[in-house]
Amino acid sequence: MNMMEEGPSLIWGLVMVVLLVSSLAARRLPLGQVARMSLAWVAIFAGLFALFSFRFEFQTIWERVKADFAGTSGQTVSEDAIELRRQDDGHYWLQVEINGNPTRFMIDSGATTTAVNAKTAGDTNIEVDNSGYPVIISTANGRVTAQRGVVQSLQVGSHKLLDHNVVVSESFGDTNVLGMNFLDSMKSWKVEGNVMTLHP
Repeated sequence: MNMMEEGPSLIWGLVMVVLLVSSLAARRLPLGQVARMSLAWVAIFAGLFALFSFRFEFQTIWERVKADFAGTSGQTVSEDAIELRRQDDGHYWLQVEINGNPTRFMIDSGATTTAVNAKTAGDTNIEVDNSGYPVIISTANGRVTAQRGVVQSLQVGSHKLLDHNVVVSESFGDTNVLGMNFLDSMKSWKVEGNVMTLHP
């Protein structure tokens, strides 16, 4: 807010304070009580003035808090692109819908196949083939065994994948990873600075 906008609001606030103090004085209350009541009302007016003056900043903060709770912090999804900001841990995170369930994934171009932990697979009704031979996967924590699975529907924005192949294992801990088979479904993707851009 510039000075031209602040001036009238500040003058109006001062006028209100003067009128308030005059009103209290006219009631012939003890001076100490008038001072306390005046300070209380000044504090209220100051708080309201601050809320009005910084309403856009407060709205931005609120949107950031909501995104943090929803798991969508750092991501912007439009019809043409998905933009992800690198998070404090150095990774890019994307929230997608797995069979209609919001699920947060780390994007890893070094992973060949999308990897889902066992809990997420159960919570989102992923079809896991437990009858076949397990696959051996090399991870940052060593080699682990996993089962093949299929996500019936994986969607982010208007981009939707059907029958998306994944691997499922309890050894993945709490992390879910979108691998190259997800990135290959995009028309293009790139990383510039701290922003990853995906074009569905």
